[in-house]
Amino acid sequence: MQTWDTRSLAVEPHQPQVLQSDEEGRTIIINLPAGEELKEHQVHERAWIVVVDGRLEIDDSNGATFEAGPGAIALTEPNERHEIRAKEDSRLVLVLAPWPGEGHPRTQQALR
Repeated sequence: MQTWDTRSLAVEPHQPQVLQSDEEGRTIIINLPAGEELKEHQVHERAWIVVVDGRLEIDDSNGATFEAGPGAIALTEPNERHEIRAKEDSRLVLVLAPWPGEGHPRTQQALR
């Protein structure tokens, strides 16, 4: 078993930390300062977005907004576009599975 206290890890803004990574999934912790955002993007994997601290707004590709505080979880489908904004200093855990997802450049390199 691996464990982490995600509230006490030293994570600098703009320096996401990979906590775990294998073919079944990848777990990343991100420190997102107030007012900053992860602009509209998509990942090849299913993404679980877990708010550890702070307050986020998460927009989906249909224009819906989810106000997310500590303990909130959002799930995106593979390739679903979304945007994340920090309403206050925030810490989030991102779980991507499977890793890497179908169409990810890493899987394309393996096919060559």
